[in-house]
Amino acid sequence: MTETIGYNFLQVFFVLAIAPLYAGVLSRLKEIVQSKRGPSIFQPYFDLWKLFQKDEIVSEESSWIFRVTPWLVFVMPIFVTILIPVLTDYPLAFAFMGDMLAGGFFLGLAGFFAALAAVDTGNPYGPMGASRTRMVGFLAEPVFMIVFFTVSFVAQSTIPYIVQKRWIESPAAFFAPAHILLLIAFLMLILAEGGRIPVDNPSGHFELAMIDESKGLEYSGRGAALMKWGGQMKFLVLACIFLNVLVAPWGLAHGQATLNVLAAVPLILVKVLLFAIVLVAIETSLAKLRLFRITEFLGAAFITSVAAMVTSIFPGV
Repeated sequence: MTETIGYNFLQVFFVLAIAPLYAGVLSRLKEIVQSKRGPSIFQPYFDLWKLFQKDEIVSEESSWIFRVTPWLVFVMPIFVTILIPVLTDYPLAFAFMGDMLAGGFFLGLAGFFAALAAVDTGNPYGPMGASRTRMVGFLAEPVFMIVFFTVSFVAQSTIPYIVQKRWIESPAAFFAPAHILLLIAFLMLILAEGGRIPVDNPSGHFELAMIDESKGLEYSGRGAALMKWGGQMKFLVLACIFLNVLVAPWGLAHGQATLNVLAAVPLILVKVLLFAIVLVAIETSLAKLRLFRITEFLGAAFITSVAAMVTSIFPGV
C-alpha cells in the first residue's frame, strides 16, 4: 500500500512537471510548421516562474469565488491524476475512489468556477468569454457522458484501469467500429476542452475573440500562474486518458518494481510527443471556426459519440 501511494505521488509529480513542457512543445512545433522562430520549449516554465514572483492584484468588488478559483483549477487535474493510469497499468492507491465520469466531473467543476470567476469582477471581457466558455462546455459535457456510457457498454466498466485492459485483451474490440467512433469523438472533445484550433486559438490574445484564455484574464501574479498551470495540467490529463486508456494502452509499467515505473516515463513521453505531432497537424490544417460554427463542430462530436454507443449496443446494425 505504501509503495502504491509513492507511485501515486510520482504520477502527480509527472503531470505537474511535464504539463508546462508539453505546452511548450506544442507551441514550438506549431512555430516550426509555420516557418517561424518561436520561443523555447521551456518558455512556459519561465512564464510560471515570472508570474509567481509578481504581486497579485485582486479587485475589491470580487468575492471569495475569484480568490478560490485558481486553487480549484490547479488542484482538480491532480485529483483526476490519481484516478487514471499515467505510468502504471495496475490500480494504485485511491484509484477506485472514482471512475472516468468522476474525472469529468472534477474537470467540469473547475471549469464552472473559472467561468464564475470571470464574471465576478465585472470586467466586460470576462463575462463575454465566460459565456462562450459555458456554451462550449454545455455542448461538450453531453459528449463526455455519451463517451463514458459507450465505454461502459464495451468494456463493462468505467474504471480506467479496467477499460485499458479490455483493449489489450481483446484486439477485435479495439478495432471495432464503436471504438473507432469513440476515439474520433473524444479527440474532438479534447480539441474543444483544451481550447485548441478549430474551436479556439491558444496563441490568440484578442479580448473580443478569446474563449479559453478569457477565464484567467483578470488574474495576476500567483493567481494567473495557478490558472495557467492548471489549464496545462488539464490538457495533459485529457491526453493521458485518451492515450493510456483508449488509444494505446501500452508502455505503462506492468511490475511494481520502482525501475519498471521509472522506465515507463520515457515511453509515456514518446506517446504524448507523437500525440502532439498529430495535434499540430490538425491545428495547422484547419482554421479557427467562427463562434456559431463551434456548435456544429461539437454537434458532430455528439452525433459521432451517439453512433459509437448505438454501434456498441447493436453491433449488427
